[in-house]
Amino acid sequence: MAAAALSAAVAANLSRTGDGFVALAMTLLAYAVAELLGGFGFLAVFVSALTLRNASRDHDYHDRLYSFAEETERLLMMSLLVLFGGIVAFGGLLAGFDWWMLLFVAGLLLIVGPAAGLLSLAGSRLPWREQLVISFFGIRGMGSIYYLAFALNHASFPDPHRLWSIVGGVVLASILLHGITVTPALRLVDRWQLRRGEFA
Repeated sequence: MAAAALSAAVAANLSRTGDGFVALAMTLLAYAVAELLGGFGFLAVFVSALTLRNASRDHDYHDRLYSFAEETERLLMMSLLVLFGGIVAFGGLLAGFDWWMLLFVAGLLLIVGPAAGLLSLAGSRLPWREQLVISFFGIRGMGSIYYLAFALNHASFPDPHRLWSIVGGVVLASILLHGITVTPALRLVDRWQLRRGEFA
């Protein structure tokens, strides 16, 4: 509730500033306040985003804010990838990686992830081919680093380094596999859509 109240107070004047950094600061502030009060920061950020979106819903500021968020996400993702590459190359993240981990990573990326994606798209009006493509690519894997860090801070595990190796392997394999296949897959989807348009 504190996050919603804070967001509502800031959102009233936010559209007048035209500054995406104010929205970013509000997000970080909501996260910090929630964590200081013993709450869940991610949930506070989610509530803040919903409150901000509902304030002046039709204002063109939302389009500018979306563009700013997209650019910021690209910048942060690039920074994270550079840091991740450094940890893989020099930090020994994959030092304990073995064949069982490799099988787990392959099963997660090729079977479990796509199956979960298809299940979540059940009942969707999208054509089945597009559902397959969406399910294969799924969501980005960098968030799993945060989730593992959160879990390790709130519980004890027998072999944390093994967990870090598995998560690192999943992220690295996802970067390689999805990075190589995304362009051909999107071209294929474009061809399917053009063909469907021709025969519609």
